[in-house]
Amino acid sequence: MYLEFRHLRSIRAIHQQGGLARAAEVLNVTQSALSHQIKALEEQVGMELFLRRSKPLKLSKAGHKLLQLADKVLPQIDALEQDFSELITGKAGRMHIAIECHACFEWLFPVLEDFRQIWPNVDVDIRPGLAFDALPALQREEVDLVVSADPETIDGVEFIPLFDYAPTFVCARTHPLAQKEFVEAEDFRNEVLITYPVEKSRLDAFTQLLTPARVEPKSIRQVELTAVIMLLVASGRGVSVLPDWVIAEEKYGHDFVARPITQNGLTRRLYAAIRSSEVDNGYMRDFVMITRDRQSDDGAPDGSVNQASV
Repeated sequence: MYLEFRHLRSIRAIHQQGGLARAAEVLNVTQSALSHQIKALEEQVGMELFLRRSKPLKLSKAGHKLLQLADKVLPQIDALEQDFSELITGKAGRMHIAIECHACFEWLFPVLEDFRQIWPNVDVDIRPGLAFDALPALQREEVDLVVSADPETIDGVEFIPLFDYAPTFVCARTHPLAQKEFVEAEDFRNEVLITYPVEKSRLDAFTQLLTPARVEPKSIRQVELTAVIMLLVASGRGVSVLPDWVIAEEKYGHDFVARPITQNGLTRRLYAAIRSSEVDNGYMRDFVMITRDRQSDDGAPDGSVNQASV
């Protein structure tokens, strides 16, 4: 038997309207065309689908079987059509994010809460980008956006500026370096440096300061959680270099001091890496704008990104 969605919709409409004439109006077809469609379907089934002597028109047992199928299948088809429509118009979609920094969760979750209010039908997921090669995954469409501080030239990928931040030195209030106005590479030579568990090439303390100066700290202690890093620093177990947005969080208390790195300080920039074909996507643009607005409201460092660059 060959069934089309229009057959199921016709069966359901006739049942709901109680006759061919009203059903034809609902389906926007002529009564004659609807009658021929039902007769052709009955020929396939080999029995009548309606009790034609009844008023209003009632389904036969065979008709009820088709109605049960229509009630099961058509809502799924309607939902799928709605999903496709929203995808076409940009009202829905997928935004799976990979993050190449541990500390980014500090600002990302509030951004995503604002984003959810505007784009409730966008499927959002987060994957720690440090656990895999995030940018190749972006090219393979396994993720849709990568938060990174290291822009590259990659075919089909654009790095959209999000905001600038300052890598900042932190130590306990009782630490000798707390008396300095700023710290330099040599100040780290006799220190235990507490970092996230990633390669040196991904840490601002090394890429922006220590490696160029050929300075190594006395030792490195790797810690997964930002809160634990702050606890260890405040307890005098070592020093660290963290983004300024982490240090601004009141939840970490006040038992530490923050100092600029070098006299002029350091400035880094975070980017959203997005496939070129999706840069103009409405919810991608909104994610970028919400991030910029939130960082501006939270007191992001000067040197803010040009708003027209996305």
